[in-house]
Amino acid sequence: MTVTYTARVANARFCGFSKLLLAWKGSIYKVLYKEFLAFFAMYTAISITYRCFLSDDQKRYFEKLAIYCNHYASLIPMSFVLGFYVTLVVNRWWNQYTSIPLPDTLMCVLSGGLQGSDERGRLLRRTMMRYASLSALLILRSVSTAVFKRFPTMDHVVEAGFMTREERKKFEGLHSPYNKYWIPCVWFTNLAAVARCEGRIKDDHTLKLLLEELNMFRGKCSMLFHYDMISVPLVYTQVVTLAVYSFFLVCLIGRQFLDPSQGYPGHDLDLYVPIFTLLQFFFYAGWLKVAEQLINPFGEDDDDFETNWLIDRNFQVSMMAVDEMYGDVPMMQRDRYWNDSNPRPPYTAATLFVLRKPSFQGSTFDMALPKEEMHFQPLEDIAENQEESGSHHPNMAVFNHLLSAAPSPTGFMGEALRRTSAQLQRLRHSPSIDQFTSDDGNDESGKIGGSLPSGLGQETQSTVCSSKEDKSAKMSLLEIEWAVEQDRRGEHPSVNKKNGVNDVQEKSDEMWPVREAGGRTHSPRWEPQAPVLLLPPHSKSSREKSPQPASAIPFPSCRPSAFLFHPAAHSGLEHCSSQPAINQNRALLTIPKPPFGGHKMSFLTVPSYSETQRFRSVSIGSELTRS
Repeated sequence: MTVTYTARVANARFCGFSKLLLAWKGSIYKVLYKEFLAFFAMYTAISITYRCFLSDDQKRYFEKLAIYCNHYASLIPMSFVLGFYVTLVVNRWWNQYTSIPLPDTLMCVLSGGLQGSDERGRLLRRTMMRYASLSALLILRSVSTAVFKRFPTMDHVVEAGFMTREERKKFEGLHSPYNKYWIPCVWFTNLAAVARCEGRIKDDHTLKLLLEELNMFRGKCSMLFHYDMISVPLVYTQVVTLAVYSFFLVCLIGRQFLDPSQGYPGHDLDLYVPIFTLLQFFFYAGWLKVAEQLINPFGEDDDDFETNWLIDRNFQVSMMAVDEMYGDVPMMQRDRYWNDSNPRPPYTAATLFVLRKPSFQGSTFDMALPKEEMHFQPLEDIAENQEESGSHHPNMAVFNHLLSAAPSPTGFMGEALRRTSAQLQRLRHSPSIDQFTSDDGNDESGKIGGSLPSGLGQETQSTVCSSKEDKSAKMSLLEIEWAVEQDRRGEHPSVNKKNGVNDVQEKSDEMWPVREAGGRTHSPRWEPQAPVLLLPPHSKSSREKSPQPASAIPFPSCRPSAFLFHPAAHSGLEHCSSQPAINQNRALLTIPKPPFGGHKMSFLTVPSYSETQRFRSVSIGSELTRS
């Protein structure tokens, strides 16, 4: 029987394993004591020879040899080789145990699936279960020396009742050069088909389930056969064994105590008995012995599998399940907790302490929160907080600084817009643009909020500035239709009557300062404002198809709502670009698609104010002012 000590180490306590060191059966002492005594005897013989029978010259030569062996013995990778080998063997050992065929699932399916309480039904169930046990016996007899000693011939199998004489004749009449452990499984399937035809197996699903369980049972028998046939590669076993033996053969000479009077390093003491060398031999050689015992667990060692016990248990249990227990159901009655909504099984005095422990409700069950943090918040406040938290971006200040400080000549605007058009198109898909605004109305930094790629800040300054703006005002987005181009003598609604488009073109090569009513020139304070829209020129056909004249566009008569860039003012522009509309709370990016195929166009407008509006388009180098 396998040595079992699980109950002795059920509870961890002081020196809990110390009692196990005194066990003899299955211990390392029982396995290793012969090798240990042989090693110690050889070491003692060499030590006595060195001390008593060698001359002085021979002693000097032996001492040099011992120092040499001790130096190079460390080159043998003992821990590395033994560690991998023992890990492989232990995994293989447990997999072989899980491959032993157990009839428990098969007998349950057979007892519930094959109906019939008459003699014919009983005979079918017992015979089919006996065939499964016979298959397991044949494979265990092929791999286990203990089982083979119990059933050395087929006559013993017949005499034990696993096979009838008629079945033995059929078994031996099937000629095959291979192991025939699978033949009883085929007999099982044939009987299952007969039972299905007789109606004792009610449906095909039950037959399928029964055959699947049989195939799993047969698969485990096959795995045992393959584990027996395919061993750990012999070269691996030889390498490990040679490494261990050669290491300790070298230690017999290299670990000798030398004469302290010679002054060799590390040989100041002469203890006669190499205590640590013997411990090293005990550990490494014991490790190798573990692998030797576990590499084939179907032998007769103390820790090998009890295959004969498994055969007895499996056969007795399976026969009881399919015959004696078939249809045997206890009388149903109400349990003792029938009217109890909270049943609690009783405890003994030894386990009463369990009731004092509170039931586990979760790791956060005892977590405490302040009372002010436990109130629900309105969804509107949560949405506003999320928008405000996602609006700030640290790169906005750098971008605004570049817009206000970096020069942007008109001649480079066409190429700059072409280079940045791809970035503007990608920017349309951005969820939001961060905002940076100063609460102080007299802030001299003059930076507007928003975030765009750095390439835009270095190349262009297509922006709109206003002298003052109400921070509570909201930007509005209007969509109007493009009308037929106005007559040359007409005035665009967004341009001052004093300055037409031609005037704008003449002043495109210089930067216009912003002038106040008093005539003083100053650098304007940049504040959030609606974006400028740079629109490409429409084709002639698209302008002719517009049903509404330009004069019908609803613009305020007193003040412009937006600054529109006339298509004829700059013929080098190929795409539309705009700055983000920015207010106190959020920054929104609006970039319309280029109207290549339609006659409608979307652009941004801003509400009019009582203050003086100043618009600046750096891309054409002009400034338009309307009071």
